[in-house]
Amino acid sequence: MVHMSRLLIVGGQQRRLRSLLRGARDWYEYQKGLIVEVDPATTTLRTHVEYVSPAEAIGGDEPIILFKSATHADDRLYTCTPTEVIVYRLPTFTVETYITLPCFNDLHHVRPTPHGTLLVANTGLDMVLELTLHGEVIREWSVLGEAPWARFDRTIDYRKGISTKPHHSHPNYLFYLGDEPWATRFHQRDAISLRDATRRIAIDVERVHDGVVHGEWIYFTTVDGHVAIAGVHSLQVEELIDLSRFHDESLIAGWCRSLMVDRTTLWVGFSRLRPTRFRDNVAWVKNRFRQSMPTHVACYDLVQRRRIAVVNVEQHGLNAIFSIHPITDQRPDA
Repeated sequence: MVHMSRLLIVGGQQRRLRSLLRGARDWYEYQKGLIVEVDPATTTLRTHVEYVSPAEAIGGDEPIILFKSATHADDRLYTCTPTEVIVYRLPTFTVETYITLPCFNDLHHVRPTPHGTLLVANTGLDMVLELTLHGEVIREWSVLGEAPWARFDRTIDYRKGISTKPHHSHPNYLFYLGDEPWATRFHQRDAISLRDATRRIAIDVERVHDGVVHGEWIYFTTVDGHVAIAGVHSLQVEELIDLSRFHDESLIAGWCRSLMVDRTTLWVGFSRLRPTRFRDNVAWVKNRFRQSMPTHVACYDLVQRRRIAVVNVEQHGLNAIFSIHPITDQRPDA
C-alpha cells in the first residue's frame, strides 16, 4: 500500500464566479488566502490560515488577495500574496516576518536563500528580488536580460491595484542548484540561472510552473498537465509525463500548478479552469466544450504509472492551488 502524507495546500478563495457570458472582466478575483490541511486517507480538510491583506498593502475596488507559491524550510512556511511576504512559524502558524514594499506586484513565489535572505519572484515587474528579513532590497534581476526598471517607474506604488499584464515573461517559481539561483519563466517555457542566463532548461511543451528539486532531478509542471523531469547536471528534460493519460477524457483536469515529490509518488494540484481575458493562456484546451474538474489535488504512482488518489478541495472554499507541502507530526517535512 502506498504511503500518503497529510498535506498542506496553499492557495486562495475566489470572490465570486463569473460566467463567460457576463465576463467582460477577468475571472481572476480572489478575496482570501487559505492554508488548508488535507488528510488523503479520509479526504478530510482543516483550515489553518484564512488571510485578508490590510488596506495599506492593497488597492483598487476589488483587490486580489490569495496566497501564491510557498516554500517550507525547517519549521517555517514562507508565503506570499500578490503584494506581501509572510513567514509563518510552524506548527502554530505564528507570523514571524511580514514585508510589503511599493515595488511588489503580483508576487508568485518566495523562498529562503542559503545566505539567510529571501528570494522573491516579483512577477508583475518581470523580475526577481533578494531581500533581507527586514525588507531591504539587496539585489534585483530582470529575467529578460534588461535593466530591472527599464519598463517601470520606481516612484509608483505597484501594490495599489495596478495591473502590468500581459507580462513579457512572468517569472513564477524559484529554486537553487547548489548555491545558484534559478527562476522559471512562464511565457518562455523554461528556467534560467539568475547568474548566467545562458544556463537554461528548455521545457517547451507548454507554459511552465514550479521547479521542485528532488535528488538529482528537477520537476516542472506545465499548465496543460505535463510533468517535465530534468537532470540537475544535464540541464535537459530527461522525461515527460502526460498526466492527462490518467484522467477521464471527457473532463479537463484543470490548470496544472503545484507539485510535491513524495518517495515514488507525485502530488499535483489542479485549479478549476475558468474563462480568462488572456485567451492565449488557455489555447492548449483542445475542446472548449469539455467541463473542467473541480479544484483538486491528485496523487500519481510513478512506478505503476497510475493515478491513485484524488481529493476535491473546492468543497472547502479553496478555488486555486499554488503549492503543496507534506505534514509529518504536525509539521511539514523539509
